[in-house]
Amino acid sequence: MTQKDKQIELKNKIVKGLEKVYERLIEFKKTKKSELVVMQGDKIVKIKPE
Repeated sequence: MTQKDKQIELKNKIVKGLEKVYERLIEFKKTKKSELVVMQGDKIVKIKPE
């Protein structure tokens, strides 16, 4: 396995981990019925998870 293959594999693992964290965050916010604060363009927006 070359160095580039290792980097691609590591990148894929990191992206999968971030997706999992995002899913858990949404579930947590739904459970606590709290707003999710995100940035859309140049504005900070509060979203109620449904």
